[in-house]
Amino acid sequence: MRNLFLFLSAIFLFAVTPTMAQTGGDHLLGDLKSIRFSKGNTIHILSPEPIKYVDISSKKVAADLPIDNLLRLKIVPDSMDLDDSGTELGSITVVGENFMTQFRALKSGQDIEAQSPVLYEINPLSTVPLEPLENNLSRSQMRSLSYTLLTQSGNRPKRKEEKFGIGIYLNGIRTIGDFIFLDLSFVNKTNLSFRPDQLRFFVEDKRITKATNVQSVEIEPIWQFQPFDLLKKKNRNIYVLKKVTFPGSKILRISLTEKQLSGRAIDLKIKYKDILNADSL
Repeated sequence: MRNLFLFLSAIFLFAVTPTMAQTGGDHLLGDLKSIRFSKGNTIHILSPEPIKYVDISSKKVAADLPIDNLLRLKIVPDSMDLDDSGTELGSITVVGENFMTQFRALKSGQDIEAQSPVLYEINPLSTVPLEPLENNLSRSQMRSLSYTLLTQSGNRPKRKEEKFGIGIYLNGIRTIGDFIFLDLSFVNKTNLSFRPDQLRFFVEDKRITKATNVQSVEIEPIWQFQPFDLLKKKNRNIYVLKKVTFPGSKILRISLTEKQLSGRAIDLKIKYKDILNADSL
């Protein structure tokens, strides 16, 4: 167990060198979300992605990382008894792979404040992105929006296709800015595991009369929520595409093929009206 707290003051927990440029002007200490420390209490900060760097202004606060995305904070024993120099403990900066966020640290005169939060969850939508934004949407924001979609209870699929005991279900389509979020479920009703070879997306003609006349354009997802390497029974995933427009004579086709010699393949076709009728995130 990691019981030893690391005393931090302007040092790295992990050696990284991200560009920490603040956006939208200066960030003032008084405007930051406050964390109130009291003797005998432990506070945790939960990050949606691994924490790469932490800076703590005060030597009175100790910290460590029990796991990659959880920061544990605690007042150094007896440090609050050394002086009564006010309640301010400076700032706490937490940096993930794609964002940074800051908190204002305050000390309490009470041993434990029953009404003070002991767990803080970082919302990527309220952080400062460290990566170049594509039309104002970072990967961490995509992940947060995908979490929201995945926690929603599934209704009847808008589109579905089943073949060879394998099914693809379109649970929903949501849009934000220039992005399309496809909520897809994959189901294996057989006793044979299914190892995906490729999952591809195409815009192509709705009706194909001659092979030589087929007009098909492949679209690569710019992000997906989780890897899709094996389908035992069920897998649900979110795929993000750049928004595309195409006439009603074309469809968006999702093609799933198998690695095994059996080479099962299945296509799900999505009409343009499904995208036009998509709700906004």
